[in-house]
Parts: sequence; C-alpha cells; structure tokens
Amino acid sequence: MTDRPARRLAVPDLSLVVLVGTTGAGKSSFARKHFLPTQVVSSDVCRGLVADDENDQSASPDAFDVLHYIVGKRLAAGRLTVVDATNVQPESRRALVRLAREHDVLPVAIVLDVPQHICAERNAARADRRDMGAHVIPRQQRELRRSLKSLEREGFRKVHVLRGPAEVDSAEVEYEKRYNDLRHLTGPFDVIGDIHGCRAELETLLVRLGYALERDGQGRPVGAAHPAGRTAVFVGDLVDRGPDTPGVLRLVMGMVAAGTALCVPGNHENKLGRALDGKQVRVAHGLQESLDQLAAESEEFRAEVQAFIRGLVSHYLLDDGRLVVCHAGLPEKYHGRTSGRVRSFALYGDTTGETDEYGLPVRYPWAEEYRGRALVVYGHTPVPTASFLNNTICLDTGCVFGGTLTALRYPERELVRVDAEQEWYAPVRPLVSDAPGAREGRPLDLADVAGRRVVETGHHGRVAVREENAAAALEVMSRFAVDPRLLVHLPPTMAPSPTSRREGWLEHPEEAFAAYRADGVRQVVCEEKHMGSRAVVLLCRDAAAAEKRFGVADGTAGALWTRTGRAFLDDREVSGGILDRLRRAAEETGLFGELGSDWLLLDAELMPWSLKASGLLRRQYAAVGAAAGAALPAALAALEQAAARGVPDLAGLTAHQRARSADAAAFTEAYRRYCWATDGVEGIRLAPFQLLAAEGANLAVQPHDRHLEWIDRLVAADAGGPGAALLHPTARLVVDTADEASVAAGTAWWKELTGAGGEGMVVKPMASLVRGEDGRLVQPGLKVRGREYLRIIYGPDYTRPEQLERLRGRSLGHKRSLALREYALGLEALDRLAAGEPLWRVHEAVFAVLALESEPVDPRL
Repeated sequence: MTDRPARRLAVPDLSLVVLVGTTGAGKSSFARKHFLPTQVVSSDVCRGLVADDENDQSASPDAFDVLHYIVGKRLAAGRLTVVDATNVQPESRRALVRLAREHDVLPVAIVLDVPQHICAERNAARADRRDMGAHVIPRQQRELRRSLKSLEREGFRKVHVLRGPAEVDSAEVEYEKRYNDLRHLTGPFDVIGDIHGCRAELETLLVRLGYALERDGQGRPVGAAHPAGRTAVFVGDLVDRGPDTPGVLRLVMGMVAAGTALCVPGNHENKLGRALDGKQVRVAHGLQESLDQLAAESEEFRAEVQAFIRGLVSHYLLDDGRLVVCHAGLPEKYHGRTSGRVRSFALYGDTTGETDEYGLPVRYPWAEEYRGRALVVYGHTPVPTASFLNNTICLDTGCVFGGTLTALRYPERELVRVDAEQEWYAPVRPLVSDAPGAREGRPLDLADVAGRRVVETGHHGRVAVREENAAAALEVMSRFAVDPRLLVHLPPTMAPSPTSRREGWLEHPEEAFAAYRADGVRQVVCEEKHMGSRAVVLLCRDAAAAEKRFGVADGTAGALWTRTGRAFLDDREVSGGILDRLRRAAEETGLFGELGSDWLLLDAELMPWSLKASGLLRRQYAAVGAAAGAALPAALAALEQAAARGVPDLAGLTAHQRARSADAAAFTEAYRRYCWATDGVEGIRLAPFQLLAAEGANLAVQPHDRHLEWIDRLVAADAGGPGAALLHPTARLVVDTADEASVAAGTAWWKELTGAGGEGMVVKPMASLVRGEDGRLVQPGLKVRGREYLRIIYGPDYTRPEQLERLRGRSLGHKRSLALREYALGLEALDRLAAGEPLWRVHEAVFAVLALESEPVDPRL
C-alpha cells in the first residue's frame, strides 16, 4: 500500500486561520503540529482563563469575548492567528470573519471533516473527558455539513477541507507570501509619478535617470534597463488623457516583464481594465482617448494590456518595509494588508464627502496625520512640486497638464524631473499652490510627545520617557521654545569625571584619563571648557535656505537656543548680528560648499555667563557673596575686640572665621571673572566646538580633530574680519591615556587652565562615537572642573576637609546614565534629520532629551 500524498494547504503569511470541526476532530492536535503555540488562540484555554475549568460550558460567552479580544490584538499587530474552536455554527464564524475584515487580513478556513464515530471515540478516550450529551456530536456534524456549502459566501478567501483522519494527518501547511510583500527587494529604486500617456516625457525621464532604452523593429520603446541595476517603480495612472497611452503601456509592460520595473495600478488603469473587460463604465476623465488609441492596436496587444492590468497589485512593501509605493497613498495600518478596503484606498484615497468649487471631491488629508516609519510614495492628486510631508511624498506633478514628470531616487531621496512638452489635457482644477507652508498641514501633534513613551535609538536601544517628565517638557516647549520647525537638536547633559580621592581635590584629570583607559580608549582630546552658557546654533545661508529646508518663511536665516530649547537672546537684532558674523566666516571658509549644504548646525558656548545667567547670579551667587561680605567682617571685628579685652581661647575660632572670609572672597572672585558688560554684539564671545549636522549628514560622529579643524577655520576667518572678534577659539591638548608622560602633561595643562581662572576642561575620545568591549556606548565626554569653579557650585567653603569628605559620597551613577541616554537621543535626532525624516520623528528624540532633563538629578553634578 502506497503512502497517501501530502495535502498542501496554502495559507497567507498574514491571515486569520479558522479551524472548523466537531469535538474530537483533532483540531488542537492539528494546530500544535502546524503552528506555533503563540499563534493559536484556543476557546478551551480562554474558557479556563475565565473559569479555571476548560470544560465549563457556562463560561463560553466570556471565553469567546477573551478569544475575540486576543485575536483582534494579534491581527492589529500584523501576526498570523489561528482560532482553535469548533466554529461549526455560522454565527461563530461570522464574528471571526468580521474581525479579519476589520484588520484587513484574509480569513482562511481549514475544515477537519472526520467521521462522527471517530470523534465520539476520541472524546470518550480523553483524560479530561467532557460531560456532554450523546446528541452534541451528531448536531455538530449536521451543522458542519451545512457549513461546507457556505464558507466562501461567508467571506473565507481560502477553504481547505480535509476528509478523514488520513488526509488530516498527511496535510502540510505552506505559507504564501502576500503579493504586496516585496520586502526582500532593497533597490535602489526610481519611483516615477503619474504619466497619463506622456510617452515622450517618460522616455526623457528614464534617460535622465540613466536607463538605456530598448526599441523594437519599428523604433518603439519596449523596455529599459539601468546599468547599475536600479529598478523603476511606477505609481500608476499610466493611461488616459495623454497622446500615447499604448506607447507608455508597451514600455512599462516590457520593463515589468523583464524585471527592471514594478508597477502598481492607478484608478485610471482600474477603469480602463473594466472597460476592456466589457463592463459598463462612465467614459470620462480621458478614458475615451485611451480607448481610441488602443482601438488602433492589435487585438493581441489589447489582450496583453488586459492581462497586465488584471495582475497589478494594489501596493508594494519594499526594502524591508521601509518603502511603500501605491497610487493614492496609504495609512500605516493598511501597509501589507489585503482587503477590498485597502485596495480601494490605494487606488482612490479617501474623501471627506464634500466637493470643492470645481465639483471635485475633497480628499481626506491622510498624509498630514501620517506617523509611519515607512516612506510612502504615491501620486493621484496633482501638485506643482513634489515635497516631503511626514515621510510621504506625492509624485504626481501634472505632466499631462503641462507640468512636469517627476521621479524619486530611493534611498537617495533625490528628485529628478522633466518638463512636459506641452499641455496635453486641460485640468478641471488648477494645480494646488506650492506656496510655502501650503502642504505643511499638521506636522506636529500632541500625541507625538504626550504620555509615557519609548524611543528607539540606533546607538543605545530603547530609551524610556516617563509620563511626568514628558508633561514637564511639554510645558517648557509649548511656552518657551523657539519655532519648533527649527528646534532639531538639544545637547545632552555631560557626566563629571569620577570623584577624586586626592587630598584637597574633588575632581582631577587623572581619574578621567583612567576611566577612558579602562574603557579601552587610548587617544583623548582635552578641550578647554568655556565658562558660558551652552548654545545650539542653526545657521542658514540665507532666508531662502531656511524657508526651503525648514519651512520658516518669516525672513530669519537661523536661530540660537539654549539647552532647554528657549531662544537664547530676547533681542532679535543681537541674535541676527551673531548669525551674520558666523555666516560671513562660514562663507569665507567655504564650509557651505565643502559640506554640500545651505545650513549648518553647531554646538557652542556663548559668553559671558552673565549674558544668560544674570538672574541666577543675582538670586544665588551674588546673594551668597553679599551675605558673606556683610556678616563675616563684622564677626571677625567682634572676635578681635573680644581678644583685645582678654577673652581667652578665641584663636581657633578667629582663625576659622578668617578662613571662611577668605573662602567667601574667593567665591565672589570666582564667579565675577565670568561676567562682563556687553553692548549689542560687542563684548559677546561665541566658542563653537562641534559641527553637529549639515544637509544629509550627521557630523557629530566625526572625529573631534576634524571638528576642531573646521572650528579653527571659522575662528580665523572671523578674526580677519572687521571689528572685534566674535568667535572664540577652543584650546585643546591630545593625551595618550596609556602613556604616563602624556597623562602628566594633560594634568599640568588642566592645572594651568584652572589656575588662570578657567572653568576646566572636557576630556573626549578622539574618535567621538566609541563603544566598549561589551558593545555599550562609552561616555562621549567627561568634564573635569577646576577647584575655584567648583567653589561656585558647592559653596565658598567646600574645600575644607570635612566638606570634601562629605561631597566624595556624591552618587554619579544616575548622572552618567542620563548623559548616555541623552547622548544617544541627540545622535538619533541628528540621524533622523540627516536622513530627511519628517519633523515629528526628529522631535520625538529632541523632546525626549528635554523630558529626561526633568529627572531628579543633583544639578551640581
């Protein structure tokens, strides 16, 4: 006797599989054999969850509520789900089909049609034999028989019926990829917008993109290939309105057949296909032109067109899901889904139910609310100029209406366009204005930042933001921040060096060198720490560049902001003067051209400290100095008078008060050296120390010697300009952490800096972005502050032995963790900015930095 051949059951890789069979048919065994335990949702298990007894039939209503909830959650997450229940009653299946439709997945039925006597024997042999009447299995069998005729009508897209135990045992499940799932294709791609019969413009665009055209014996283009292996992707609406619909179809069909192109259908292909199939359609919007042109072609060609249109898939997922191509756009919840609703949206979009003054439907602005990770490229609605909006872009630039034919190079995100040879078809409605901000819509939304959030970073994994911290950040950003379109980065906090055990010192460079040596970092750069206020500078070449890149049309060409996103200076004229001086230096050094960017983002210190911290100086530091200046001299005078009168044992107390008076004087001198008067730009010093980003580039990951070379050029250019220098250099010293002499030289340099009144230095790995042997990020910088600067932070008498010993117990762990998390978020914001991701994605990381600043950490660290 020969073995029965395996019955192969095709199951889409994203679907709802409904097992149908009587009690004892073997559904649970079948599910265990062919599916993962996590994929199977069992009614018995759900019954046990709610009643502690899988056989308690009275708990069935609640059990199925739980089952439906779990199924819905899995389908929403895009996971194949199998329902293990009898499902022999139409009303049971109806709820499951409805769930599948709600989540736009295909429902599949697998029927286990096992003879009644076998089911009864199996049930009787079960260890947990169910107490059911003899009538139950016969009733279920009758219901199963009736069901076999109606499963497809109920909405199941695939129905597999396994008859008898042998066929059940031999069955094999085979997963089918969805037709729209081409995630394995990584490109590069050239996505081409609506053509509408403009064959000549299509040929010109393909040649401009680098494709070589292939022609038949009559000189007609029948294909095209790119020498670098790029793939063209057409967003649909190849046909109607234009002068040569057959020519466009011949070329695109040839490319698709040869594997050099992909194509999704547009609404015009859909209508043309129905017309060619002989169905009743309303001939309008250019369809007549296509029908007339195709009538002159051979019957064989028309049959090829019919087959081509029938085979088009509503949308494609490409490049591991990072790119979605469709005709009319597609919200994220529909990506990779398969249903009539998804196809309808991909072909036609959605409308508000209203019509405009031209009688055309008002389309729902789905792209304004789009928050997906995939770039969605589409057409359908003509716009004068293609532009990105929330990681979407419409490529229909109205070629047939006399506009342009546009392509998007992916992943480069470069636009290539050719002008229409003429207006081939008069538009019913003028193209939507591309005035600044016309398509800006609602790029930011409260839901993007409110509540607890987890931000995925490429350098540090997942970073959590607590709800209360997000609320504090929202308060700051909504009330005080600069224009959010400009706020593309916030600098991270910086960790102090490990606490020193050296007598008289709280921070010392040797601890920083030792920490990096332990992390495997040999070469570090020590940079002078300027005593000012941290400033981020966005410098645009001109107002037009600011408008083009950041959508700000108020005439500004940049901005300066603080670590919390506030405008650094209230006086816009002074801010503008600083930006003008920096811009002149950048132009003179050629940095804009060298970096291929019309804007630069810089990290800097703005001095004097009093420029921004005047309130802090008055309320905190000056008040301490004034109080000490008023109280301590009087106390000393009283002690001296008492000693003169012969009061004994005052020498120790007097010496203590004299020391306190000296400490107070040193404290006052310490903060005063960082304060001076300014007049407009005069007297202000800007010390840039890092170029963070330029168009298409996260520069923060470049080595620090590269940054300092750029900065030195800017400083030199400013020094050669008119007036007193604005840009201030950053002194530096390179240290080898494994060389004692080099470490000693670094320590001596720090002592020289701080002895002359400097704040201290920042020790950074020369390579900038560094990971330890365990793969974790190494601190991007450790600040080592001088003794007199720490006097400002910790109080006049912090150097006294008992005070130092107390301070050495300070906990640095939370501060170090915070510094790394904020650093990773800052890099993530710059990566997203460089990749051209939508503003809300950049803001997600920027906002998280601000939120983390609300964590309870000693501000003196």
